[in-house]
This record gives sequence, C-alpha cells and structure tokens, in this order.
Amino acid sequence: MKWKYHKADLCVIGGGLAGMCTAIAAARHGAKVVLMHDRPVLGGNASSEIRMWICGAHGENNRETGIIEEIELENMYRNPTRNYSIWDSILYEKVRFEENITLLLNCSCNSLEMNGSRIKSVKGWQLTTETWHTVEAGLFADCSGDSILAPLCAAEHRIGREAAAEFGEDIEPEQADKKTMGMSCLIQARETDRPQKFNPPSWAYKYLSDDDLPYRDHDVRTSNFWWIELGGDQDSIHDTEEIRDELLKIAFGVWDHIKNHGDHGADNWVLDWVGFLPGKRESRRYIGDYIMTQNDVRAEGRFEDVVAYGGWTMDDHHPAGFKYPGHPTIWHPAPSPFGIPYRCLYSRNIDNLFFAGRNISVTHAAMSATRVMATCAILGQAVGTAAAIAIRNALKPRGVYENKIDELQQALMEDDCYLPWKRRDIPELIKKAGLIASEGDPEPLRNGLDRPIGEEDNGWTGSIGSWVQYTFKQSEKIREIRFVFDSDLNRTEKVYNKVQKAHNMPCNYPLDSEPLKVPESMTRAFRIEAKDKNGQWKTVLKVDNNYQRLVKLKVNIETTAIRFIPEATWGAERVHVFSWDVR
Repeated sequence: MKWKYHKADLCVIGGGLAGMCTAIAAARHGAKVVLMHDRPVLGGNASSEIRMWICGAHGENNRETGIIEEIELENMYRNPTRNYSIWDSILYEKVRFEENITLLLNCSCNSLEMNGSRIKSVKGWQLTTETWHTVEAGLFADCSGDSILAPLCAAEHRIGREAAAEFGEDIEPEQADKKTMGMSCLIQARETDRPQKFNPPSWAYKYLSDDDLPYRDHDVRTSNFWWIELGGDQDSIHDTEEIRDELLKIAFGVWDHIKNHGDHGADNWVLDWVGFLPGKRESRRYIGDYIMTQNDVRAEGRFEDVVAYGGWTMDDHHPAGFKYPGHPTIWHPAPSPFGIPYRCLYSRNIDNLFFAGRNISVTHAAMSATRVMATCAILGQAVGTAAAIAIRNALKPRGVYENKIDELQQALMEDDCYLPWKRRDIPELIKKAGLIASEGDPEPLRNGLDRPIGEEDNGWTGSIGSWVQYTFKQSEKIREIRFVFDSDLNRTEKVYNKVQKAHNMPCNYPLDSEPLKVPESMTRAFRIEAKDKNGQWKTVLKVDNNYQRLVKLKVNIETTAIRFIPEATWGAERVHVFSWDVR
C-alpha cells in the first residue's frame, strides 16, 4: 500500500457536473484545488456510466450558461455523432488539464479528520493504485450527491420528506418520513437497417402487455426510460446494490416487452447499452444557514443573495417508482426562473464546508426542482467562485455572505452566469467611451445584461463586415477584451418529427439522427482593429474559428479607438452579440 499527501486551498469531493464546475471555477480564480472522484469518468449522472440528459430551466432564453455552456458547446464542436467516449473525454480534459487542479479518479473518500468545527483533512482510497490519498485543505466542497462528508463530520443534514406543516408546503405528506425519489438504470437503443431479434436473459422480468407498463412511455424512438426507477421507499444509499439488481431485471424485461410482446415499431432496433450504475435523484441534503422551500420556489426566489437559479418544475417522483401503478411523477408548477440563495450552499455547523448539487439546503419539495444537472452545474460554479473569494480574503463560507456577496455576484456574471434581477457592472473604460456602429444600435453591448430578458433583446445585430467602435478621449491601455456571443439559448433538435429542446447527448440512436453542430447564430470569425499613433486603423487581433459564447482575450493595446468587425457566423446571415467589453 502507498500513502500520498496533498495540500490545497479547496478540496472537492465528487466529480459530477456540480463538482466539476466547483473545481474549475475555483481554479480559474486562482485557488489550488484537489478533486476527488470515486469513478473512472467525470460527469456523474451525465457520464457514459449513467447517460441522463442535462436538463435545466424551462422557458425562452433561460438556458444555463457559464462553464456548463462552455462544455456543451465544446461537445457540439467536437462530437457531431454524439459518441459517449468523446463526451467523457471532453469532461475529463476540462478538469485534468485545468491549471491549479489535481484530479484523483477512482478515489473514494471514506474518512476525515476534524479540528474543532472545521474539517482538517479527508482520506480516500484509490482502487487502481492501491493508494491512500490524504488531502488537507482550508475549504471543502461536498459535491458527492450522497453527501458523504455529512456523516463523517457530523454536519447537520436531512433525508426524506418533511411534514407539510413544518414549512407550510402543500405538496408534502402530512407526516414526515424517510422516503425519497428513486434511482434509475437507463437503457439506450440503436436503429439498424434490418430486423433484429432479442433473446432476453432468463432472470429478466416479463411484461406481456402494455397494461403491465401503465403511464410509462416506451416509444423506443423518443423515450429515455427515466421511469425505470426504484428505491425511494428503501435506503437510497445503503440499499443501492440490491436496488440495482432489481432495476436490471426491469430494464431487460422492458426491452423484451418492446421487442417481443406487441408491435412497438422496434423491429429494426437493437439494445445498444444498459446502465449498470444507477443514477440517483435524492439522498442526504445538508442544512445551511437557510433552507429553501416549496414556497420560496413558487415566490420566484427573489433573494438578495441569489447566486444561481432553477426553472425545472417541482418534479416529485413517487417513492415506489416502477412499483407504483399510477403516474410515476407529479409535475407541480414552478416559475422559471426562480432564484437560489448563497446561504443554501454552505453548512450551518461545519465552518469550512460548502456543498453543491442535489444535496444543497432545501426541502424535499424544493429539491424536486433544484436537483436537475444544469442547475447543479451553476450551483457548483457559484460555490467554486465563492471558495476562491473566501481564500483570497481569509474568510469562512459564511463570511462571503456577510462581506463579499456583491463581489461574488459580479464575478459570476462576469463569467457569464445569469443571475435573475441582477445587472453586471461594466468596465469604467467603456462607460465613458463613445460607442457607435456602422448599423444598428450598439448600446445594449454595454448594458450589463448578456441575454434576452422578457421583451428586451439586450444585443446588437449587424451584417457580416459591419463594425462597432469604442472611442476614448485619450489614449488608453487595453489588456482584455470580453465578448458574449449568441449560442442560441433556445436551440432545439428534431427527433422523428418531434421538435424538442436540444440535449447534450441522445437517449437513443435513430438511423437518421441529426449531427450535433455549433449553433448557426454563433460568431465564428472576427477581427479587432485599433487606431495607431498616426490615426490609422490596424488589425491587432484576428479569430478564425470561434465556437464559444463567452470569449475573453488577453491583449496589449494602447489606442484612442478600437473596432470589432465580424467576418463569419456558423450559418446565420447576420451577427448577434450580447456584450463587448474592453478593459
């Protein structure tokens, strides 16, 4: 056996999307980070091991941006055939090659050492190397989903459903219980050009009629089979292996039903993949300085310390899952967006503990809306950014709320995280600059709102070859240029004549699958010109193959005027830009 010791500013436990975005955000803001993850691939429920769609806020222009949008756009550019190995590699590289992150894969955290009310260090066993890794850090972030640090450090937490009367939540049961939403083993199918047989294993369950699958959509062309779900009426942590065995019997039985019991239009389809690692929806939830409830969700979460938002409905799955003969979930209405406060992201009784993902400080009812992965990702970015601020200022997580909440919100918006009802501060240099364009109104480029909101577009539209120009009263030194381009926050995809919100990866593989591609609205090529000392325009920067929404470019320019000139998009006839900052 070997033992290795690491010292970091922040240790993140769990490498799902929440943990990834926590680690990346903190590292990009200067923190030294160790990310400990117990699987060989990153992404959690979005990884090739589980294959759940990345879902988030409903409604026009509510798609989550920041790091999660960066990852999805990378996948659109690199992975047109939606191959899960390529998807895994993109998630891997975003962490593995980010400066300031040490990545420990296949490493399961199972003990820790305390110093009073602070976590001093954690220890994990790395199966592949037979090595114990000890990580000492000033701050910790539990993004493990199951909140592994909670029982180890005695952090206050909950599991199960609150009684309706505790917080006045009308969708909760009369009596509190330990029941949760269940976990799922998904299946994926692939269409071929000829009939295909399926011989089920002897241990698979039999479903001879559609009546055996009430309210369970099993159209192989469009379903992602989320309803293959169990475990909410058991222990969603300690019974996982037993639950997995039952889920596999159901999964193979469902495919047997589709292929061999009735006409389901699946003659040419084959079972392409079955998940042997259940994707979980709910287990332990931490208690922070604030517990967000169903009523906060319905009131739109207009908190002064908002650092993220949701917009999924309160999607409360029945604890019995597949065993329940009625509708498998109830879609309780929720506004989109609704704000999530920073006080839900750190522990009430452990001084240096953050958390992000489905385990934040919310009731069961509120969690049914905040648990989806795009929401978890932006929660992670908020935690990582907060951790970096805490480290720079020698603060505890609570101290960021007490002293630096405005700085945190501005840093998130600067990194293209949308915060409802908040406006990003623009650089002083462009506040006082003259702003003109060869066509259209360029003023929205400096209004601090980087997406359409309501009836306001908040962007500039121009022709290829048109220009936008800042003019200064005197020669100014410019060190950074920042753009927010249009990545089509309302992008859709067509699956068997059904138009739906575009997902990062597929649930099934029809023969006529449309390839992933960079949104046509994205600006692909542009140049920056600046006036030289003789008043002549000179090209100082040229970009030929952009596919990202948020673009920050380091420059070294001294000028009295600077121009942005778009040269190409990924298909749109006109260019659409939400923000152009120089500083």
